[in-house]
Amino acid sequence: MKILTTLALSLLVLTGSAGAQSEKSKALILIDIQDFYFPGGNVELVGAVEAADVASKVLNRFRENGYLIVHVKHQVKSGGDIYKVVSALDDEKVIVKSDVNAFKNTTLKNFLDKKNVGELLIIGMQTHMCLEAAVRAAADYGYKVTVVDEACATRDLKFNEKIIPAEQVHYSTLSTLKSYAEVISFEDFEKKFLN
Repeated sequence: MKILTTLALSLLVLTGSAGAQSEKSKALILIDIQDFYFPGGNVELVGAVEAADVASKVLNRFRENGYLIVHVKHQVKSGGDIYKVVSALDDEKVIVKSDVNAFKNTTLKNFLDKKNVGELLIIGMQTHMCLEAAVRAAADYGYKVTVVDEACATRDLKFNEKIIPAEQVHYSTLSTLKSYAEVISFEDFEKKFLN
């Protein structure tokens, strides 16, 4: 009898765990959409305003649908406020980081796991740096990751005497991220992501 009771309890625990795993939720992570990347800031990005406008639309759809939202911002001396069109509401989590990777030395993973999150939509700045690092880390941790192309921005880069235009930096980064995440357009996000 004792063995049957133990087996029944074990089965109940396993069934409960499987049910919890299948009910993982979605979350939006906005990476470093901060004032210093916009016109007049210390590190102006190409297309930052346009990307922030798309990010704002994504953010509003997540808010309308009641999904978890996390704002990540890089600790800087000036221009560190979250850009006005995507500023955090009082009940939205804000995580401050000092490394490129939003998961490194922060509470981000712990927070997402406590909220039973299994799927992430990650958008933000810069495409080739902090956005890329967050996407790769999230995929390595086992999250299902999606990126909205137009809600990210970057800048021209220089290697020796060669200038790599921001558009090429952006798209080459997204092309490599396809191994870690589904990279979609805003139109596709509107059609299927939250439905």
